[in-house]
Amino acid sequence: MTVTKCKIDFGTVVGTIGKEIFGSFVEHFGRCVYTGIYQNDHVLADAFGFRGDVKEAVKRLGVSLLRWPGGNFVSGYDWKDGIGPVAERRPRPDLAWMQIEPNLVGTAEFVNYCSLVNSEVMMAVNLGTGTPKDACELLEYCNFQSGTYYSEQRQKHGIREPFAIKKWCLGNEMDGNWQICTHTAEEYGRKALETAKMMKWLDPSIELIACGSSGWLMPSCPEWDRKVLEYTYDYVDYISLHRYYQCDEKTNPARLTDYLCSGNDMDVYIKAIISAADYVKAVKRGKKDVMLSFDEYNVISSQELHPKGELWKVGPPRSESVYDHCDALVFASLLMTLIGHCDRVKLACVAQLVNSLGLMLTEPGKNGRCCLQTIAYPFMLLRHCGGDVLLRSQTIGERMVSKEYGEADCIKIIATYDKELDEIKIFALNLSAKRAELELDLCSVGKDLLLKKRAVYAGELFSCNTFDDAYACHTKEFDEHETWRRGTSLVTVAGYSLNMFVLQSQEEK
Repeated sequence: MTVTKCKIDFGTVVGTIGKEIFGSFVEHFGRCVYTGIYQNDHVLADAFGFRGDVKEAVKRLGVSLLRWPGGNFVSGYDWKDGIGPVAERRPRPDLAWMQIEPNLVGTAEFVNYCSLVNSEVMMAVNLGTGTPKDACELLEYCNFQSGTYYSEQRQKHGIREPFAIKKWCLGNEMDGNWQICTHTAEEYGRKALETAKMMKWLDPSIELIACGSSGWLMPSCPEWDRKVLEYTYDYVDYISLHRYYQCDEKTNPARLTDYLCSGNDMDVYIKAIISAADYVKAVKRGKKDVMLSFDEYNVISSQELHPKGELWKVGPPRSESVYDHCDALVFASLLMTLIGHCDRVKLACVAQLVNSLGLMLTEPGKNGRCCLQTIAYPFMLLRHCGGDVLLRSQTIGERMVSKEYGEADCIKIIATYDKELDEIKIFALNLSAKRAELELDLCSVGKDLLLKKRAVYAGELFSCNTFDDAYACHTKEFDEHETWRRGTSLVTVAGYSLNMFVLQSQEEK
């Protein structure tokens, strides 16, 4: 059995792991909204038409942040179509996904949904067909107290208090040729600058996310990001990143190692955008660091629940990935990579919440069921470290070699500390098939440590959760009471598993 050594420096903090790293994304795409979060004829629908089973699942996940309404959808969306009495709203064609948008879930409904599931709203404005004026009018509707046209419109719609939304995305993937009203970096940079300037004048308390390049593989990345920040640096707080990883590991096992090493690629991408942002800071003689908002990331499965639905329907099936245990391991690696950069990655959204690349799947019928996907379990397990600080650690052990992404540790480890509870959490992801021993060194704590809890997410590599077998892959938790003398221990982890160890310092007797 191989031994991996990890030394954790209790005295060196990388950064604080903001709870906003554990966000998700609700786009009007496929069945994410209609028969996803919203289905007013469902047996468990609440008074607002939201599915109760999905609401409970979202609360169980602990999703801190929800980005809305897109995504590609936002570049053609007129927010005014989604306000006022629902009966008076008009259905519209959605050119982004070639489906019909009935506008049953608009701004007020989504803000209400976020309050019901204890999530913060992350609002995106339309900078495709939309203008800086449109964005400011939406901000006025949402955040202005009263006395202006759109704040009074909100009050006429029965909403007295402002929504006080703090996080605003300035468009979506504007360098993509698939985007409605694609822009060059110069076109978008100028438009985003004027939008940001006006929005900050209207509400200086908001935080703005500039639209980064659509992805690391785009020819325009990271040059796009540099140019955009040179326009917007003085007004924005974040730059966005998007990245998806996929591999049909069943039919193409030769690419399995590449897939498992996807976190390497994400790490390189993050460092590149940090470099671009820091370069602009230097050019501008700036004092602030632009933070990163990784507001779209996920794995994509080759297996789908439904074939692609018909065009020009309300909520047709689109990209309903059925994730297996292998996908969940890669997902865990991606989220651990984001946590590893918590000093600069402050916001992150797994795309998406329901059905379309979802953390969960739903059946659309009146009695349709809801099932958490395999990727939901690493999300929930790693969510435990939200609010902790990340401790510096060094791992030495067996490595795997990917042709596409280079060498990576077979076992990926992060360690965090919760000062309030005086708890250290160690997360160990074994990306190899073999059981392994971990030699964990926390001597820098200077005390004995008590192992209080251990959690394990493990399973067969290609097993999936289904409506009939919803817990084929899930996390198991165990209460422990084991002393680690001087903070050191030798533990064993299963192959293809994610593990959490929760420790507390013991006073000398």
